[in-house]
Amino acid sequence: MPRRVLVIVGHPDPSPDRLCRGLAGAYIEGAERSGHEIRRIDLALLEVPLLRTMREFEHGTIPDSIQDAAEALVWAEHIVIVFPLWLGTMPALLKAFLEQVMRPGTAFVYTDKTGRAVRSLLRGRSARLVVTMGMPAPVYRLWFLSHGVAGMRRSILSFVGIRPVRETLFGMVATASDAKRASWMGQMRKLGERAR
Repeated sequence: MPRRVLVIVGHPDPSPDRLCRGLAGAYIEGAERSGHEIRRIDLALLEVPLLRTMREFEHGTIPDSIQDAAEALVWAEHIVIVFPLWLGTMPALLKAFLEQVMRPGTAFVYTDKTGRAVRSLLRGRSARLVVTMGMPAPVYRLWFLSHGVAGMRRSILSFVGIRPVRETLFGMVATASDAKRASWMGQMRKLGERAR
């Protein structure tokens, strides 16, 4: 069954040589081959302003530069976010983007005046986090407990109703052989074919 899939490239460096861009491209290739409808957002090509106040978050509007991206988030049935691990978590550009698009009215609504009760607006969507890192992926999982990725899954995506959130971690990327990288691309194409 074809799905509507949004692929977000969260690497701040616009270089086409970044591994994250290749992994996202392989996923898209597999998804398109299977007839899924794809939209792609490359954050390095967008102007993403920082939110500085709670008032702006709750009552401001999503900037014009990322309005299409916010609409794509609502449109999607499955969301794939590809990013490098920086200081144990997502790059600041990706965090700034998520703060902008996961606002009240788009991703959730307050259901009482205290602001403590919320209703998620993105229920029924699933996600996959594809994360590249310099350390071995098992070390990040077992020693660091995937803290940055787990925080993104629990505190952002699950909060707005996106679940399940699956993870694909690629470690030791700086020293990976061409054969290893090719196997990662094949893995991403297969995930794309199934829109998983």
